[in-house]
Amino acid sequence: MRKALAAALLAAPCLAALASAEEPLRPCALAADPGGRFLYVAESGGRRVAVVDLASGRIAREIPLPEPPSGLALDGGRLYVTGAAPQGRLHVVDLESGGIAASLLAGHMPGAPVLLPGGGVACVLNRFANEAAFLDLESGEALARVPLPREPIAAALTPDGGTLVVLNHLPAGAANGDFIAAEVSLVDVARRALRASIPLPNGATAALGVCLSQDGRFAFVTHVLARYHNPATQLVRGWINTNALSIIDVPGARLFACVLLDDVDQGAANPHGVAASAGGRLLAVAHAGTHEISVIDLPALLGKLAALDETERAAARDELSFLAGLRQRVPLPGNGPRAVAFRGDTICVADYFSDSLALVTLGEEGLEPLALRSLALGPAAPAAPAERGERFFHDALCGFQGWQSCASCHPDGRADALNWDLLNDGLGNPKNTRSLLLAPLSPPAMSLGVRADASAAVHAGVKNILFATLPEKDISCLEAYLAALAPLPSPRLVGGRLSPEAERGREAFVKADCASCHAGERFTDLKAYDLGLGLGQDEGRAFDTPTLVEAWRTAPYLHDGRAPDLRSLLTVHDNGRHGGAALLSEPELLDLLEYVRSL
Repeated sequence: MRKALAAALLAAPCLAALASAEEPLRPCALAADPGGRFLYVAESGGRRVAVVDLASGRIAREIPLPEPPSGLALDGGRLYVTGAAPQGRLHVVDLESGGIAASLLAGHMPGAPVLLPGGGVACVLNRFANEAAFLDLESGEALARVPLPREPIAAALTPDGGTLVVLNHLPAGAANGDFIAAEVSLVDVARRALRASIPLPNGATAALGVCLSQDGRFAFVTHVLARYHNPATQLVRGWINTNALSIIDVPGARLFACVLLDDVDQGAANPHGVAASAGGRLLAVAHAGTHEISVIDLPALLGKLAALDETERAAARDELSFLAGLRQRVPLPGNGPRAVAFRGDTICVADYFSDSLALVTLGEEGLEPLALRSLALGPAAPAAPAERGERFFHDALCGFQGWQSCASCHPDGRADALNWDLLNDGLGNPKNTRSLLLAPLSPPAMSLGVRADASAAVHAGVKNILFATLPEKDISCLEAYLAALAPLPSPRLVGGRLSPEAERGREAFVKADCASCHAGERFTDLKAYDLGLGLGQDEGRAFDTPTLVEAWRTAPYLHDGRAPDLRSLLTVHDNGRHGGAALLSEPELLDLLEYVRSL
């Protein structure tokens, strides 16, 4: 039945669009007009918002922006757009004129704008500054900045306006313990303070989407649920990665349940956006890795969970058939669905890599779609090798049964903050996932240097982690994507430059002899050293010198992730092994840390 449905949907017509673009458009966020006519589409690659007339299937207007848009919020005649930049802004767009009426300084890589009741204040998430910023829309002043656990990436406001539910992208803390997971934070809007942070299930990482039930009681969040305690020997039945929907009891500030979005023999990799229908009847989840959406009967799901006791609900997170009969998996004609929005009985989906929208129309009864249309946001153009490689990197259908893609463990080409036993250096000695930034320029690959270079690591990963075989031309594209990864400027920089503390830290970096190993523009001498840090099977082994570029975003540290932050790395786990850092005074150490966090 599923194959027949897929064939029917993929044959759906593609409507003509008026937009044009030389670069990929990359639709990443949606906002639906309450009147039902227009859909606003943030296009990070095109640096614009496309205003789509859903009735005619045409682009009515294009709103250019100075930065890549990362999030949208709609209020009356104004559209609020966050611009993803190191000194990012919240742009206020007048929809009548299509011009930017105001631009408010928000912070480092802002996203997920939310308008608070009363209309005078907006909240944005500054992802890499780990904070929620409350901005006065009249003066542009930051009224408050609320610290959050790690990489806040999505938010939703309860109907009473009292609680902001924030989803944090990655786990914080050391990775060598028995429990590590990303968290959901509840922010008290009136007090502008953190009320609670709720850990998701053990292994939750790469969390991306959040929405609320109609009454605000439950928050639904999407994430990868990693089985990181298992050696990475197979993919069957989600042995390495599964994909999940967690449900948070907002008033109770607790995890209520977690259910798997996969089927027994078919993964649903990389869940992304999630949205609930206006009446609360349906929940839609985008699966960015398998190019489909799940349409879930929400009352039936909550009813099934309510009938279970706490122990039975906890067991649901391991049951691959829990959603049987409660949801329909709908294949989409595009590639890489991310944002999801309801417009009446139609689910609108932003297909990131195909620069298109999918419009899935549902019937009044049941979960199966009655129709599907695909709207191209711009003309199709040949993709460069790096762009094709980025698509392969995120495509779980390149691997076995769609359980995971490269991005499942390397979100944004970086790391998931977990330890994995990949068997390439023995069984029973897991290693922390490494960022792939600069990997082609800093051989060898892996903590123990067991792969000669990034190319060898990519070939081995396709074979031994995706359990797949790809044509050499596709692997070359993957390598081109890794080579194209560029570092993001640190949130510790001031106007793009080192702060006075970091400038002093550069001197401490030299004084402590850090530069003898972390040398050159990539801050690595490409050599391996035994600093006495290996434990168990790794005792006495030499470890590759990692680059310090983007060290501010690659926690935890050391090959087994035992150091939760840079300070503990140098003061708790170092014991004088890393150059002369132990000989620095406390002020010098603080300056050194500021310098490394600025790289």
